[in-house]
Amino acid sequence: MKNQRQEKIKQLISQFDIETQDDLIEKLREEGFSATQATISRDIREMKISKVLGANGKYHYAMAHASGGDVRHSYIRSIRSVAHAGHLVVIKTGPGLAQAVAAEIDSMEGGEILGCVAGDDTIIAVASSRDIAIRFSEGLERRVGLI
Repeated sequence: MKNQRQEKIKQLISQFDIETQDDLIEKLREEGFSATQATISRDIREMKISKVLGANGKYHYAMAHASGGDVRHSYIRSIRSVAHAGHLVVIKTGPGLAQAVAAEIDSMEGGEILGCVAGDDTIIAVASSRDIAIRFSEGLERRVGLI
C-alpha cells in the first residue's frame, strides 16, 4: 500500500501544482487513498519531495531529483549568493528552498562536495579542498548568473 501511495503521490505532484499537505491528502482521497497528515509528511521526507517556486509565484511540491530542466532550473534560480571560505561554500537561497538546493548538490556526482548542511535559506557545502571550493562556487555563480 505504501509503494502504491507513493507512486500516486509522484504522479499527482507531476500533474498538479500541489501547494500544501492538505491539498495532497485531498487529491489522494479523490484517487481512493486514505492517509493522515503524519503519513504524508513521512512520505514527503522519504521521497525527498521539496517545494519549488512555480511560474505563478507560488510554491508547490516537486521531486527533488526529478529529471528535466524545470525542477532543477527552479532550484538554481532560487540561489541568491555564493561565497567560499577555505573548504566551505556558503549558498544563500530564497526562503524555504535551501534544503531542496542542498539535495540537488548532494546528488551531484564527482565527490568534490562532501556534503551539505541546509537551514531555511542558507547552505554550507563542504568541499574536499580549498581549490575545489573556489572552482565549485565560481561555477555555481556563473550558472546562476551572479557573475
